[in-house]
Amino acid sequence: MKKIIKYVILDILRNKIVMSYTVFLLIISFSIFNLEDTAGKGLLSLLNIVLIIVPLVSIIFSTIYIYNSAEFIELMVSQPIKRKTLWLSIFVGLAGSMSLAFFIGAGIPILLFEFSATGITMIATGILLSIIFVAIALLASVCTRDKAKGIGVAILLWFYFSVLFDGLVLFILFQFSDYPIEKFMISVSALNPIDLARVLIILKMDVSVMLGYTGAVFQDFFGSQWGVIIAGIVLSAWAAVPLLLSLGKFNRKDL
Repeated sequence: MKKIIKYVILDILRNKIVMSYTVFLLIISFSIFNLEDTAGKGLLSLLNIVLIIVPLVSIIFSTIYIYNSAEFIELMVSQPIKRKTLWLSIFVGLAGSMSLAFFIGAGIPILLFEFSATGITMIATGILLSIIFVAIALLASVCTRDKAKGIGVAILLWFYFSVLFDGLVLFILFQFSDYPIEKFMISVSALNPIDLARVLIILKMDVSVMLGYTGAVFQDFFGSQWGVIIAGIVLSAWAAVPLLLSLGKFNRKDL
C-alpha cells in the first residue's frame, strides 16, 4: 500500500496542473495579503478562493486522474493486491497531494500573515474540502465508464454545491420567512460541505452578520465548542461516506 501511495503522490506532484495550481494559490494569497490594509481583510478576501477554486480543482483533477490511470488500475487489479487496498491507496495519494498543494499555496501565506485561530481554521477547512471533493470525484468516476460523462457529473456536483445549493436555501428562506425555521437551516447547512465550511470560517472571523438573519442562530450553535466539534464530524463524514460508497462500487465493478 505504501508503494502505491508513494507512486501516486510522486506522479501527481510532477503534474504540471498541480504545480500550476500551487503557484496560482501562492501568487493569489501573497497578492491579497499585500494589497489589503489588514491581515483579517486579506483572510476574508481569500475565503472565496478557498471555497470555490479549491473544491473545483480537487474534483476535476481527481476525476481526470482516475480516468487517465485506468490502465494502471487494471494492471494493479490483475496483481495479488486487494481492490480495497488499491482504491484506498489512490485516494490517500490524491487527497494527500491536493492537500499538500493547498497548504503550500495558501496555507503557508496564511500562517505568515495571520497566524491565529481563524487562519488555522481556514487552513483546516481548506484541507478538509480538498479531501472531501477528492472522495466525491472518486465516487463520480467509478459510477460511469465514459470519461466525458464522468467529468460532466463532477462539474455538475461542484456547481450544485457552490452555486445552486445557496439558491435553493434562499428560496426556502423567502418562502417560509414567516415561520421559525432558523434551527432547521442549521440542519440544511450540513447538507453542503462548502456551506458548512463557510459558516465556520465566517464565525471565526466574527462577521456572522454576513450569514443573514440566521447568523445569531449559527453563532449560538457553531460558535460553541460542541458546535465546532459536530461541524468537524459532519465534514469528516462528507469525506468518509463518498469514499466508502466508491469503494463498494469499485469492489463490485467489472473492469
